[in-house]
Amino acid sequence: MFQGKVAVVTGGAGGIGAQICREFARLGAQVCLIDQADNPCFVGDVGDPAALEAFAGQVIGQYGRVDFLVNNAPPPFLGIDRCDYQQFVQALKVGVAAPYYLTRLLAPHFGEGASVVNISSTRQFMSQPYSESYSAAKGGIGALTHALAASLAGKARVNAISPGWIDTQGRAYTGPDAVQHPAGRVGRPQDIAAMVMYLCSPQAGFITGQNFIIDGGMTRQMIYHGDGGWRLEEGFFGERS
Repeated sequence: MFQGKVAVVTGGAGGIGAQICREFARLGAQVCLIDQADNPCFVGDVGDPAALEAFAGQVIGQYGRVDFLVNNAPPPFLGIDRCDYQQFVQALKVGVAAPYYLTRLLAPHFGEGASVVNISSTRQFMSQPYSESYSAAKGGIGALTHALAASLAGKARVNAISPGWIDTQGRAYTGPDAVQHPAGRVGRPQDIAAMVMYLCSPQAGFITGQNFIIDGGMTRQMIYHGDGGWRLEEGFFGERS
């Protein structure tokens, strides 16, 4: 399906990003990834603009174009109890500034029918205590998505995906962890990768500026103490895991 296409993925060395890379490759695309972890393409910190410039230069130098860009690299997960100013700014660099800047660097080289997919999170809509750096960055990329969709109209479609709980360690959660999801299980990286492939395909040609929540239905269920089998144990709310 993607023969002759070039896909760029940030944070592509593990977890959801690695599954996205595998799916692009399986469908015939040339895959270019950047990650701080060891990988065969480019090792670098997306929070560093010089690294993004070097990475973009390498991609364009090798392929001359980009058809798909997936901004997936996750920001630091820290809370107001211990996240200082510089750490918070770093989260915004990784989670918001990097997707913006890499899109800007690659936009002149987008091929016809190009697609940008930003990986956000359901944490842009709902929170646990002590998640400020991550939640703020994910909220930022959600807003960036519809802004870029307007600015890049006619050049690229831009959409976001907000995953819920995704098991990136292959633990196969069962019991309450699974049953609490209306879908009956914890998510898998393939659930997200499948939506990325769809949003990059011609079948999604009329979709732009949207955010797709993939969370097994968790954000759509109402929870009250004593209702539907849910109970709030005294002293539990507000504690950190």
